[in-house]
Amino acid sequence: MSVTVRFAPSPTGQIHIGNARTALFNWLFAKKAGGCFILRFDDTDAERSRQAFAEQIVSDLKWLGIAPDMVAYQSERFERYARAVDALKEKGLLYPCYDTPEELERRRRIRLSRRLPPVYGREALKQSKEEKAALEAEGRKPHWRFLLPNHDGDPLAPRRTEVQWDDVVRGPQSVDLASMSDPVLIRGDGTYLYTLPSVVDDIEMGVTHVIRGDDHVTNTGAQIALFEALSAEAPEFGHHNLLTTTTGEGLSKRTGSLSIAGLREDGIEPMAVSSLAVLIGTSEAVSACHDMEELAGHFDPVSSSRSAAKFDPTELRILNRSLVHAMSFSEVAPRLEALGITGPKIEAFWYAVRGNLETVYEARFWWDIVTEGPGEVDLPEEDRQFIQVALNLLPPEPWDRDTWRNWTSQVKADTGRKGKALFKPLRIALTGREAGPDLADLLPLMDREGILARQA
Repeated sequence: MSVTVRFAPSPTGQIHIGNARTALFNWLFAKKAGGCFILRFDDTDAERSRQAFAEQIVSDLKWLGIAPDMVAYQSERFERYARAVDALKEKGLLYPCYDTPEELERRRRIRLSRRLPPVYGREALKQSKEEKAALEAEGRKPHWRFLLPNHDGDPLAPRRTEVQWDDVVRGPQSVDLASMSDPVLIRGDGTYLYTLPSVVDDIEMGVTHVIRGDDHVTNTGAQIALFEALSAEAPEFGHHNLLTTTTGEGLSKRTGSLSIAGLREDGIEPMAVSSLAVLIGTSEAVSACHDMEELAGHFDPVSSSRSAAKFDPTELRILNRSLVHAMSFSEVAPRLEALGITGPKIEAFWYAVRGNLETVYEARFWWDIVTEGPGEVDLPEEDRQFIQVALNLLPPEPWDRDTWRNWTSQVKADTGRKGKALFKPLRIALTGREAGPDLADLLPLMDREGILARQA
């Protein structure tokens, strides 16, 4: 069987690292099986969906290294959903409900007070044609519910009906359909909720595996029943644990928390995001993978924990440093050029500074130090006098890696300074910082004339 998966975001905001986790689980699952990855936009909510968000999602996935084999928009497939609705109505499995939100809430509270599960009692099935006509005359518009197969012929006498599946992530699972309300498939305004378009598209697109967050586990029983009602075989399901903030709060597209676009703007590397999004909350150690091939080798959906994984941005920074410190010049050269870092010394510059960077963007800071100096520095008068003596001993160019050692040895001999008293003021004078790249590597990148001019 050829594996086909789908990632189905709603284009109502920017995707965050939690959404990326689902996309990456599906992408890696398909990649390891040589299968197909579908990007399918759940944009049936015309009021909230935006094409700009859809385009941003495509861009974010591309940045992460995910290239869909197919892109689809549910807003272009309404005719298919209408045919499914007709088929369900013909089978008597879709029924109109005229209940108001207030009526539903009142019944829910009554059931809870009687220690009964707060499920819909199928009151709409008890209404006569005349009663329904009267409600319509009042101006009520029905929403439509899918009649779950949890009865022996009398829907008003539901019985325990277990739907079981072998979850790709969690192993054997079961849901009792009698513990659920009949799901609403069509709103009162005629628009579709997620369930019907999703199932119809999964059938028509040949989706074999649905991998998503574990907040959808309880929905799976009803969706399997809907597949069967539409005379189709349900795909295999997998439910991974969710990411939360360190305080346990869920991530949200609407608030833009930890959005992929925002992380990218902050200089975070895509493989830092992908590595953490996939490996956190699993039995695998979280480490920075160099590319998707390496990450695929660590990916095993079964290794996911049952509990939510708390995402700490600090971990992302740690992974990012690891990736940046290991980057070769050939990998980063175009990005350095885009930052305005050019010239014959840039390869040596990169290897001199990369071990002190958290992001590639920060290379620009050190390039300005190398080419323009640190600006005005604050040193005690005795250190200023020491610097002037040291600069008088600065050897002529060309410089190499031995220049720093030879120069400081001469300064030590002439001034008597050593250790911190020798090296700290020299570093501050040259870079404006008390710590940074090895000056044996940095000094040959600087210009003697410029150093002397700035210290004059």
